[in-house]
Amino acid sequence: MVLSPAAPGKHKTRRKPSRASSRDGAVVVDGKPGLAARQAATRLLAAVIESRASLDGLLDPSGGNPAFTGLGEADRLLVRAIVLSALRYIRVIDRFVDQLVDTPLPEGAKALRHVLRVGATQILFLDVPDRAAVDLAVTQANSDPRNRRFAGLINALLRRISREKDSRLHELIETTPAFPDWFESRIQTAYPNDAAAILSILTHPPAIDLTVKFEPGDWAERLGGVVLPTGSVRIARPEGPVTGLAGYEEGGWWVQDAAASIPVQMFSRLKGLEIADLCAAPGGKTAQLALGGARVTACDQSANRLARLKGNLSRLGLEADMRLTRAQDLVAPEGFDGVLVDAPCSSTGTVRRHPDIPYTKGPEDIVRLARVQRELLDHASGLVRPQGELVFSNCSIDPEEGEEMVAGFLADHPGWKIKPVKPERWPGLAAAITEKGEIRTHPAMLEHDDPGLTGLDGFYAVVLIRRN
Repeated sequence: MVLSPAAPGKHKTRRKPSRASSRDGAVVVDGKPGLAARQAATRLLAAVIESRASLDGLLDPSGGNPAFTGLGEADRLLVRAIVLSALRYIRVIDRFVDQLVDTPLPEGAKALRHVLRVGATQILFLDVPDRAAVDLAVTQANSDPRNRRFAGLINALLRRISREKDSRLHELIETTPAFPDWFESRIQTAYPNDAAAILSILTHPPAIDLTVKFEPGDWAERLGGVVLPTGSVRIARPEGPVTGLAGYEEGGWWVQDAAASIPVQMFSRLKGLEIADLCAAPGGKTAQLALGGARVTACDQSANRLARLKGNLSRLGLEADMRLTRAQDLVAPEGFDGVLVDAPCSSTGTVRRHPDIPYTKGPEDIVRLARVQRELLDHASGLVRPQGELVFSNCSIDPEEGEEMVAGFLADHPGWKIKPVKPERWPGLAAAITEKGEIRTHPAMLEHDDPGLTGLDGFYAVVLIRRN
């Protein structure tokens, strides 16, 4: 079968699409429910791949992309599902498409490629009727001057993907690298024994972990979850928003990956101590510090993020002294009993929930962010009282932002050393403790028969103290 674009010039100029809203809030374009959602998904996917835009920013309910924020709730959920799934399997989808054409798609036809990705994602990975996915993709192409001449090609390709998915998809997933070469190469270099398992699990959406204020066993029973070695409660992803779960309104818990809950627990004690959280927002670790009885000074350089932190602490019934400042600019002549530096990083340890990261970050970002982390760590070391503890952490899976950066700090600061964590304090997480006593988690840890319940974010954390 030869698939080729329709001859150009045979389509009449279309009017600007008309928009209306259905009773459930879904935007209807040209009488096509769901078309606006597919257009938004295509636009967001293009922004991530072509402009390296952060998907979190694009999906922000208040400041995100207008094509997304203008949709009803049901359409926003669909857009989120399409884009997340497309990013997890974009190389599989592209390879599927490329196998079906006799002549490669035009190199400059980026808009065509994105429409195909959005349509194929629905057919291959989402519970959307194939016919609807094809029909809306063709309609979308006809409404876009860049893609109008490809409408016939899109129709033929997506219909063939629908027919052949059962015979082709499994092999494609098994044989196609899931992520960009730079990302896979760094995982394989850093984790030669675990790389295959890590890369495999990264394509599965993660479960939801909750840090609970009290009685994790009771909350696990109440929410149908399990208690993890960190004390977190892990639950399967709910069909609706987590804000509808029991305990949210009364502030009984907050969402926080189990690995992200580890750094605060590495302090020897908290009750009654003065602790600075230098990169505090959105506040999960700040909440842990306050819950542990510390008097917390929480810093962030973004007023919007600090406002979000304040709202989160208010819901939880917790308090902190909040400072709008760059961590590097915090001055505290009397110092603190402890300092937490959960540093900005490439976030490569969170790819399961943020599959845009391999496309919006690169090796150059890791180098740049490691320098920022070192600057933060240098400054933080001057804020710690003589007998105090400095906990450094981030959610990068790359040693250049963790083990290697800290090794450089210690080489330049001979008055500091690692305070090794005690394995007996972390039953069930022995594999995460390094020879030096640091903690290094990765997504293939905490194995479970259900991939959706397996794993942790990739995190690095270490306790640093002054030498006697």
